[in-house]
Amino acid sequence: MRYATPEQALATIQDGETIWCHSMAATPYKMLDALAQVARDKHDLTLLSLHTEKSGALCDPALRGHLRQRVYFVGGPTRPAINCGLADYVPMFLSEIPKLFRNREQLLDTAIIQVSPPDKHGLCSLGISVEATRAAMQSAKRIIAQVNPLMPRTHGDSFVHLRDFDAYVELESVIPEHLPAEQDPITAQIGRHVASLIRDGDCLQMGIGAIPDATLACLGDRQNLGIHTEMFSDGVLPLLEKGVFTNRNKTRHPGKIVTTFAMGSQKLYDFVDDNPEVVFLDVEYTNDTAVIRQNPQVVAINSALQVDLSGQVCADSLGTKIYSGVGGQMDFVRGASLSEGGRAIIALPATAANGTVSRISSLLSPGAGVVTTRAHVHYVVTEYGVACLRARSLTERARALISIAAPQFREELARRAFDDWGLSV
Repeated sequence: MRYATPEQALATIQDGETIWCHSMAATPYKMLDALAQVARDKHDLTLLSLHTEKSGALCDPALRGHLRQRVYFVGGPTRPAINCGLADYVPMFLSEIPKLFRNREQLLDTAIIQVSPPDKHGLCSLGISVEATRAAMQSAKRIIAQVNPLMPRTHGDSFVHLRDFDAYVELESVIPEHLPAEQDPITAQIGRHVASLIRDGDCLQMGIGAIPDATLACLGDRQNLGIHTEMFSDGVLPLLEKGVFTNRNKTRHPGKIVTTFAMGSQKLYDFVDDNPEVVFLDVEYTNDTAVIRQNPQVVAINSALQVDLSGQVCADSLGTKIYSGVGGQMDFVRGASLSEGGRAIIALPATAANGTVSRISSLLSPGAGVVTTRAHVHYVVTEYGVACLRARSLTERARALISIAAPQFREELARRAFDDWGLSV
């Protein structure tokens, strides 16, 4: 049924419901603004999501007892609420979230989504973000949609028929952009080091940010690269124009760019719009280790907040303070490791806090979460070089990691290696 306003479309939500919200740059933030108002007259609503854009209205302390967020990945709008107890964080591999819904481990009453207008067949598109939303729609009792003429129409698992909506509102809202990060000498050097590990024919997974973009900027001379990734962003566009990415060597979906969501500039959104070369697939599939490993030479490039001298990787918290989430890092680290000729890379600046803190530490900070274990990482990269950890002993790992730490911390790290681990490096 078509409604005139978001508030009218959302009025069917009842006390005690569990709601899923379309996430990433496809967040229906105008609907969430309306939900924040509707929820004031409701009790005990639970809103599930991944990272949501422009969702600050839901963090209002006045919604306590009315609506509580329960997120599988933390972003800027939800981070303060998580760390002051106004919302809940659920650590979970991104690939497994759809299983929660399909196996009825997590029951859903309503899914709030944002879609492109219907085509002549009545098919709308989930646009730039499929992730777990397809599974949520299949599991929820009710679907409420924002039909947005600015949402790109994408191919893959994104299609949903207008008749499947219990309620919808036609509402134009700008799709949030994430412009490419500015490069600096540190990220440029990290990018060069990471690029040195990339070979012709590799199939890449990489996220958003300065380091992936710096890496991609160094790959102009490579041939027949492929993309099977969780996230698709602007950095690949120049290489697609040059013909560096052909996707010819892939076993799964040869000739296609495989992703589950895109975040970037309007140029990126224009590129994926009605582009059959790019397929947006369910994250249970894109992040399935058994699928990833079937492509040869998969290279997973991920980031970290902190790495200890044994190779444990913290990527979701600063001590006990949750910063992001488990996400798909382990899905791709493991998939790449099992791929024929694959490699798993963790890339990060050597320091934080204007050079006063080493991000390579003897021990992880108290409470820090181990997202990727010491047994999974192949390479750790900083601006000071590449440390190969695969099949290395604890002593060899510590020695390699100290060599790529910032020089001012190396002597102290060597002392701590002995004091904390009993290692002579």
